[in-house]
Amino acid sequence: MPTIGDVAVVIPARDESDRIAQTVAGAAGLPGTDLVVVVDDGSRDGTAAAAEAAGALVVRHARSRGKAAAMESGAEAVRLLEARDHREHPRHLLFLDGDLGQTAADAGPLTEPVRAGEADMTIAVFAERVRQGGHGFVVALSGSGIERATGWRPAQPLNGQRCLTRAAFEAARPLAPGFGVETGLTIDLLRQGLRVTEVEVPLAHRATGTGWRAQVHRARQFADVARALAVRQAGARGPRSRRG
Repeated sequence: MPTIGDVAVVIPARDESDRIAQTVAGAAGLPGTDLVVVVDDGSRDGTAAAAEAAGALVVRHARSRGKAAAMESGAEAVRLLEARDHREHPRHLLFLDGDLGQTAADAGPLTEPVRAGEADMTIAVFAERVRQGGHGFVVALSGSGIERATGWRPAQPLNGQRCLTRAAFEAARPLAPGFGVETGLTIDLLRQGLRVTEVEVPLAHRATGTGWRAQVHRARQFADVARALAVRQAGARGPRSRRG
């Protein structure tokens, strides 16, 4: 049965000062959550201050190190706090993006299968998808690559809203760098026989648009996803070790 205070929310964020406080507030009220960690990945605005004022524990990167590194830093902060408190059982890790705003309060269903011991990782499927021009080709690359590697194709392979047991997170380390992290996580856990399931949730991102900044972002996403797939395709040729 789920226990009180068995979920830590980790929010990687960069330049999200306009939404991070709402995201933190929504996350803090989720069932089972007693810790919210925001990893400020080299923001140039007031993201860290806004997150701290909203009640989050803030970890700061002096420069941007990418999403995967931010996830690792957040998970490590949770581990260190648990060691300090001599906590017997590690918290599950719920990763949320910093731009969810008030919709973060609706992420609870993502934790339920993990807290109940029915899944090792859940992946969010947004009930309403924001149109993001040019994003489809990156989604297709990730989805088809995951399917080739595992035989299963998630509906939203790049969705970063995920809940994992601590054991599942450790089994996937080191994480695929940058924006390849979601693709790598899914492949690595499925190959190890862990249970991955999708959960529909009413969350919503900010639309990324079609300007040059958005195009640069998608190009980086494409490169990171392609790199994560290439590494795992090469690794599939030989035996894959499983972490204890």
